[in-house]
Amino acid sequence: MSLNTAPIKEPFSIRMAVRHSMLALLAAFVSACSDQNEPTPQELRDALADAMTGGEIFEPRTEIVSFKPRPNPDRNAYYGDLHVHTAYSFDAFMTGTIATPYDAYRFARGETIKHPAGIDIKLREPMDFYAVTDHAMFLGVAAEAANTDTVFSKKPFAEPLHNLNAPGNLGTGLDDIFDRFMAASLLVPRTIESIQNGSVTRDETLDIARSAWADIIRTADQFNEPGRFTTFVGYEYTSMEETMGNLHRNVIFRNSDRLPDVPFSRFHSQNPEGLWDWMDALRDEGIEALAIPHNSNASNGQMFKLEDWAGNPLDDAYSEQRLRNEPLVEITQIKGTSETHPLLSTRDEWAGFEIMPFKIATSSESKVSGGYVREALLNGLSLENQNVTNPFEFGFIGSSDTHTAASQNDEANYLSEHGVTSATPVSRGSVPVGWLAESMLKARAPEVLTENNGRSYLNTSGLPYFSASGLAAVWAEENTRESIYAAFRRKETFATSGPRLKLRFFAGYGYDDDLIHQSDGIARAYAAGVSMGGRIEQAGNDIPGFFVWALADAHSAPLQRLQIIKGWIDAGGNTHEEVIDIACAGGAEPAPDTNRCPDNGANVDLSDCSINAETGAAELKTLWRDPNFDSKERVFYYARVLENPTCRWSTWDALRAGIAPRSDLPATIQERAWSSPIHYRPAS
Repeated sequence: MSLNTAPIKEPFSIRMAVRHSMLALLAAFVSACSDQNEPTPQELRDALADAMTGGEIFEPRTEIVSFKPRPNPDRNAYYGDLHVHTAYSFDAFMTGTIATPYDAYRFARGETIKHPAGIDIKLREPMDFYAVTDHAMFLGVAAEAANTDTVFSKKPFAEPLHNLNAPGNLGTGLDDIFDRFMAASLLVPRTIESIQNGSVTRDETLDIARSAWADIIRTADQFNEPGRFTTFVGYEYTSMEETMGNLHRNVIFRNSDRLPDVPFSRFHSQNPEGLWDWMDALRDEGIEALAIPHNSNASNGQMFKLEDWAGNPLDDAYSEQRLRNEPLVEITQIKGTSETHPLLSTRDEWAGFEIMPFKIATSSESKVSGGYVREALLNGLSLENQNVTNPFEFGFIGSSDTHTAASQNDEANYLSEHGVTSATPVSRGSVPVGWLAESMLKARAPEVLTENNGRSYLNTSGLPYFSASGLAAVWAEENTRESIYAAFRRKETFATSGPRLKLRFFAGYGYDDDLIHQSDGIARAYAAGVSMGGRIEQAGNDIPGFFVWALADAHSAPLQRLQIIKGWIDAGGNTHEEVIDIACAGGAEPAPDTNRCPDNGANVDLSDCSINAETGAAELKTLWRDPNFDSKERVFYYARVLENPTCRWSTWDALRAGIAPRSDLPATIQERAWSSPIHYRPAS
């Protein structure tokens, strides 16, 4: 870390105090000599020197002053990313990333780093917290194999990787892209084959992983600065089930003083329940961690299925272990948003937000049911109704899943996650390929092309459906590992699709109608209720109040509407969901027959992506009570806030290229934030 070595300037008040003391000393000396000859300049200098080097003027003090911000009992919103890959991840390295964990944290602190394609990249605002989460599977192996100075690089399987990311080898042309995708697709099977045939030993790969893991830990500790910037030690557990269903989790450790020698990977077990067993064993040793599933949208219906790994129905033991180890889920990221799907939520007009429909790194569509968060919440209610512990009572975060060490959540400056292979609008699939490249691709790999309006676009790995998303956000007393991790555990978390929206969500029985107007409203909301991630129990036939408050990001679009998403199970065991607008821009009221805000006239000029910001709100706040509340029904509620529409990244790419956007991709999106749910439970 670079340190500021500029001279420290004394505060103005200290300089003035010293000056006044010197003048007083001189005045006393002059007065004492008033009956004698006028002192010479040298006598004045000598007198001043004697005074300044004389006996002690002040008593020594031992009181300690802390410059760390004081904890806020009403809690602050902190923003971060818990899903970041560097050169230690095999797939990041294979797509040109040479950035280290050190570079990742410099970027998060607000410094400029280089994208693999040589572009300077910098955040608009520094992050509050960050975690490097490189793949435990083959951690550091690709970079070690490519470095021809290492003994490991002499292994036969490593030869195609030699000097892969050396200067001059990081091209962004289509030939470069396909060569890298081919090398990346062969790396894992070749490495596994080398281990199986004995040309590479397990110990060799474990030694490389152990060294990389130690470096990740050291770097996190180096950059952790309590009160100002928080780092977490973490990694990604990268499991896939047989049909290529994504079962990936990020594992985040609370502290770094005692950690496992090497992280648990898919080579220890493909079964996530094995990961939980390992985490439970660590917890017994005093090592606390949590796992965060991601890309359930690409799990082929496996992430939230209603049976365990062995195919047995879920029971209390399974559910309790999952809840203990997985209190959160990543609801949005670069490879799509996993809140819900139009096929699952047919009455939610905003259900189609940034859907990435494919399984990871394929063009095969992922099964919808079992892959989305809202359906899982509803299924959890059904399990409870059958007297089985609910394994899906989780909170929400977002993150990026960047593979360049740098979060990618700005639509206007999006570079995707795949390093040099997605560094241009053509390779991202937002601008058509040229006729020469089109001819070459039709002869070599026609399956990677898609047609739209008579033009050919690349569609490798589903890149056009990727998103400039997202952020993890928490409400915590201070910016420290202890405080932020505690927020993870109590699920006082929310997710955003990129902008730094603020979203508060409380529920309680003692809320007065004037709560939202009181200067101490947040303190009162905490005192008389629960925040997002909490649970409220039945209080006779009383109806709880929901205090919901959203603030816009000054660097993004204004707010259009504030919503409640309600899910419940009726007396017949049937689950239901409803989307309810509860506050509207311009002070408008939702229509009582539709529960929808009126059109606020927000629009986007696709010729330059300008918006009419005056139609939106800087703040939306309300105290809402469910008019259809039934004290006997199990219910969950979460808040969702939507901005006015803005240009999607693919539209920005097309605009800069001087062409019309693809008609099969959304031209605009509505950025948003989701609170963790609050659950209501009737008396048993």
